[in-house]
Amino acid sequence: MAIVTSKVQDYKTKAVGELKTLFSADEGAAGAEKPDFIFADYRGLTVEQITNLRKQLRNKDAKLKVVKNNFARLAFEELKMPDVSGHLTGPTAIAIVSRDSNEIAKIFLDFTREAPALKLKGGLVGNTVYSDKQIEAFSKLPGRLELISMLMSVMNGPVRNLAAALNDIPARLVRTVNGIADAKAG
Repeated sequence: MAIVTSKVQDYKTKAVGELKTLFSADEGAAGAEKPDFIFADYRGLTVEQITNLRKQLRNKDAKLKVVKNNFARLAFEELKMPDVSGHLTGPTAIAIVSRDSNEIAKIFLDFTREAPALKLKGGLVGNTVYSDKQIEAFSKLPGRLELISMLMSVMNGPVRNLAAALNDIPARLVRTVNGIADAKAG
């Protein structure tokens, strides 16, 4: 006969609390934004493959956490985040991304080519829940640093052209004077 208890076990509330801390913004950082999340099914990966994936993610300031789905669902609900329970089925690993989510999505997609056992489930970027196909499309967009460099290139273009035009005026004068001197000499 099973004993039914109405008291929530302490380790469960502690586990949900740890996930809430992990899922919320960096503690103590002023104006810190909440992180983005990418969900994946890791079933079939070897320990070496998971370690390699974690290392790649760590190099981009992201963490990979294997979670109990129910605890993660409760943590997301208590943090009043959008409903991601559709992605919390089966074995779930969550990449917690503090910046440049699409770079992490690119790492996941590249890794799925090496280890097809890894399956993307979807993601939570900002307040928008994405499917696996949407995360794949998101990974193909330019990253934050790429966009900044494109913007700087566009902003520098007119200044560069003005500098070239201003530099061309004295050069033309010198070429004209040299042409006149050559004509008088010849």
